[in-house]
Amino acid sequence: MTILDKIIERKKEEVASAQSKMHPDHLKDSALFRRKTISLKESIKNKSGIIAEFKRQSPSKGIINNNVEPLEVVSAYEKFGASGISILTDHDFFGGNLNDVLSIRNDINIPILRKDFMIDEYQFYEAKSIGADVVLLIASCLSPAQAQEFTDLAHELKMEVLLEIHTEDELKHFNSEVDLVGINNRNLKDFKVDLQHSVQLKNQLPKGVLSVAESGIYSLEDFRFLKEKGFDSFLIGEYFMKNTNPAKTFEEFASQILNNN
Repeated sequence: MTILDKIIERKKEEVASAQSKMHPDHLKDSALFRRKTISLKESIKNKSGIIAEFKRQSPSKGIINNNVEPLEVVSAYEKFGASGISILTDHDFFGGNLNDVLSIRNDINIPILRKDFMIDEYQFYEAKSIGADVVLLIASCLSPAQAQEFTDLAHELKMEVLLEIHTEDELKHFNSEVDLVGINNRNLKDFKVDLQHSVQLKNQLPKGVLSVAESGIYSLEDFRFLKEKGFDSFLIGEYFMKNTNPAKTFEEFASQILNNN
């Protein structure tokens, strides 16, 4: 089994457990379920284009940063120009949880992406109930039919969809209702990073689709390379989180971006 296979098997168990404890109808009773969501598409157009991520650990890197709280980091992300916030909610492999979104939602006024492995419609009601504005659909975890079904469900719940692809074959998962397409520079099966591969894949997207470069952006040079190749947005987490003070690192990064563009 690849790491991705292991994650999905564990995710099925997690979803079954969550459903046994709380019915979707109870999730709909959440005050946050009724809040008006914020558009990530619009925020990308109007701000830096950076989707800044809060992430404690990953299967490929192990512990990245376990010493900071979400709000102290993401409040700086917002203050210094991030277009959106990405929060890992997977626990076993990324050290996150749903409360990481809940704990910041009322203090943050830019879109929040619930970043997880979405394999069941229950997770979409869950995402809405914790105040997420956007959900991630990972093509390698889904069939094209599921990607369409989950896109429709997310839109019914007034959330946007970021579809993540990594291979040419996964272009089949794209449908015209998808809000943004993320191209993962990292292969989820072996965790190798290849920026040039992502550029080639981006060039096959339909015109006008907002593109997001995801993962493996480790420097200003990586950012500038991908921007020059036409990416609209950039999901960056480890570059900031691996530092003792992610907030300060983001401030410095954003300052250099704004001063050079």
